[in-house]
Amino acid sequence: MSGRFSLPAARTIQTALGPVACIVAGSGPPVLALHGGMGGADQSWILAQALFADASAFRIVAMARPGYAGTRLSNGTTPEQQAALQCALLDALGIERVTIAAISAGGPSAIHFAARYPARCDRLLLVSAASGAMQPPPVLLARLKQMAILACVPGVLSYLRRKVAANPAAAASRLANPDLAAALDHPVAGPLLRRFQKSIFTGFRARLPGTRNDIARLVALPPVPLGAIRAPVLAIHGAEDFVVPPEHARAVAAALPAARLLMLPGGGHEIIFTHLDAVRSAVADFLVIPGAQSR
Repeated sequence: MSGRFSLPAARTIQTALGPVACIVAGSGPPVLALHGGMGGADQSWILAQALFADASAFRIVAMARPGYAGTRLSNGTTPEQQAALQCALLDALGIERVTIAAISAGGPSAIHFAARYPARCDRLLLVSAASGAMQPPPVLLARLKQMAILACVPGVLSYLRRKVAANPAAAASRLANPDLAAALDHPVAGPLLRRFQKSIFTGFRARLPGTRNDIARLVALPPVPLGAIRAPVLAIHGAEDFVVPPEHARAVAAALPAARLLMLPGGGHEIIFTHLDAVRSAVADFLVIPGAQSR
């Protein structure tokens, strides 16, 4: 992928369990991409573009999980229900098996998908993903509350979106990760990170129901069925992730001795941007992509 980045429009797919917003493009082995908190189909798409040097070599299904724009929260509030919805989406698209890739709060539903529907899961790829109960950092909860209040003021979100676009380095520095600002200079990670930054302030209010549901579910999450997974698993995590602690990836490796674990020294929650080359290399090796390159 070059430094240029375009975002296809999401469309609504009618499934047996309700409408689902997603971006579907490309040809080749299917990949179901699942975003984290404050996400949507656009951020699932960004995840896929970050993971693969040539995402067009895959049939990417970038899904909006329940509670995010275009997918009703009532379609699935629990990880188990969301996994069932993912199967229903694949049925509607005529896809039998997929590699499922999830980031952050998308982890629990991806794990349930792999465990509960083994015939549908080729491989499971977890990036900075939650694999159990967790308490989100207070600073992030405070920021979310502040943003929700600001979103009620006309024009504020448009102003913030323009501000981020004008100075993405300043926006990155506020996340207290110096590597994130440096990632803006990367020819591939930079455009993806800029698009990700802007996405937060685009349709912000439509991201709140799903985010709040994710937080509530993660705090009281029952044990996920890691031991029931039969598909190959790769867990990639930053060793300094303060959003989803590294112990979540280590728990995956402990429950599944055959799973691959890549712990990136110094990496935070944003390793798909700050450590893009290392992430892509590990994913290419995991999927055995012929001739794959890091850029």
